Parts: sequence; C-alpha cells; structure tokens
Amino acid sequence: MSLTTDFIGDLVRDANRIDRLDAFQKRRMSERAVATIKDLREAVGIPNGPGRDIVLDIHTTALSVERGWRDDSQVRDTFLLAAGMIRDLYIVLDSGTTVSLV
Repeated sequence: MSLTTDFIGDLVRDANRIDRLDAFQKRRMSERAVATIKDLREAVGIPNGPGRDIVLDIHTTALSVERGWRDDSQVRDTFLLAAGMIRDLYIVLDSGTTVSLV
C-alpha cells in the first residue's frame, strides 16, 4: 500500500470515529486532505483555476472546526468527500492518464 491509500484509510477511519477526535485532529486531517488533493491534481495536470472549488470548502471546514462552527456530521462528510476525491485522483494518476486543457 502507498502513503496515499493509507491516508484514504485514515480519513475513512476518522470519519467513523469523529466523536473521538478533538478539534485539532479534525483540522489537521482536513488540512492534510487539502494538501494531498492539490498535490494529486498537479500530478495529473489539473490546473488551479478561477471560480468555486470544492477544495476551498474543505479548507474552510478545516479552519472552522476549532472555532466550533462545524459540527461532527459536517466534518464527517468533509472527510468522506476528501477521501473520495483523493481516491479518484489516485486512480487517474495510477493509470498513467494525464489531463490537459486546451
């Protein structure tokens, strides 16, 4: 298994035990997810673009957790969303497919 697949497992595991995590752990996992998604997007050739991006929502959740602005169900949903995005990007990267915008 790779570090990426291990991290996907960590996100899913933590989503299932969200009530046992403190605010710092929730924020840290969300921030790691954002960094991982950005790195994988860059690796497959998906450029940063203008407009609304779901990664910004994940990052906003990360910043809001310690202030109590997100409840456990919202953080759980964010972890599962991030895990799905990372999984999809990893599949694309592993297949050798590159994305190019013309």
